[in-house]
Amino acid sequence: MKRSPGSSLAILLCLLFLFGILKVSASANRVLENNNNNGSSSLYWSTAKDEVDLLSKPQAQQEDDSDSDGGFSSIEGMLQWAIGHSDPAKLKETSQDVQRLSPTELKRRQTELKELMEKLKTPSDAQLMQIALDDLNNSSVSLEDCHRALQELLILVEPIDNANDFNKLGGFAVVIQELNHPDSDIRRIAAWILGTASQNNPVVQRQILELGALAQLIKMVKSISVEEATKALYAVSALIRSNVAGQELFYAEAGDLMLQDVLSNSSIDIRLRKKAVFLVGDLTECQLENMERAELPFFSNHILLKSVVDQTASDDLDLQEKALVAIKNLLHIRMADPLVFQEYCGLDAALERMRQQLHNLMSDEVLRDYAMDMESLRGEVELIFRRKLGELELCDR
Repeated sequence: MKRSPGSSLAILLCLLFLFGILKVSASANRVLENNNNNGSSSLYWSTAKDEVDLLSKPQAQQEDDSDSDGGFSSIEGMLQWAIGHSDPAKLKETSQDVQRLSPTELKRRQTELKELMEKLKTPSDAQLMQIALDDLNNSSVSLEDCHRALQELLILVEPIDNANDFNKLGGFAVVIQELNHPDSDIRRIAAWILGTASQNNPVVQRQILELGALAQLIKMVKSISVEEATKALYAVSALIRSNVAGQELFYAEAGDLMLQDVLSNSSIDIRLRKKAVFLVGDLTECQLENMERAELPFFSNHILLKSVVDQTASDDLDLQEKALVAIKNLLHIRMADPLVFQEYCGLDAALERMRQQLHNLMSDEVLRDYAMDMESLRGEVELIFRRKLGELELCDR
């Protein structure tokens, strides 16, 4: 735990003054004697170990010295540092006061000092996660404290090692319970935690899926709260990405219909539509990488295909790009029917409209490079589409 020298000095001097112990007294006397012998009026102590001492110590002793007390090598090292930064006269006076204490009083103050030192130690991430979970498990905890505990967990589960350890504490089961909390913001953060922990982590994906969180998250995507719905879809996407078992469960829970509902409604918040169309592209890409899997009706659902193509009409370039990537992947599916894209989805007109829009954007110095990249992607999609149509015409001859 990092502390400024000023705050550390204040704490330690207070401890030395209130809870001085025999070691401090002895150390202080030795320092004062050394200073008198050296003719120096200043004190200097270092917590660094002498190289010769390190080489001469047995391995076991070196390991004992590595125990950390709030950023110092040991309690003795911390006290030495405090002595080295103290006024010699006041320190001598304090040491004399300590020497007058009875053995019982010394023992009591040693115990109190040790307890205070324990409180100054930095808790591990596992301990912090457990503290937050204890708060969530406490039925009497306030809504504010519940919110704070979840916010802390959101940060703590981001490192992959912490995410992997979280289930050992029973953490995911506790967070999943919060998906049913009456407060929308609590549900939002709980979903966010699940998505963050499972991001590109097959072990955590499996753990959360086995606890049955996916069905509730899919329902939450339909929440009237845009923030809650967005985080729920984020969690769904993270849970099933590159996870075949998770995707099968997703389809079993009618997740494909959920995506269709989101993309078919142009009044839905654009952030939600971006995540939905991105997930369509991701699911399609996973299908292409696992060609031995039977292709599901999801990939040839006319309503879904049209809703994806319709996203290209948005003024939001990011949404357009995500839609193009999804269309490109969908066109590669074996059962993809180019006539459906042409006649039902209006892909011809959509691609031409985008071409004109991107051409106009290329005159903007700020957007030129991005527009050129987008045009390259659009041209690639059109080439695949035309090739598919040509193959179909050859088959009909």
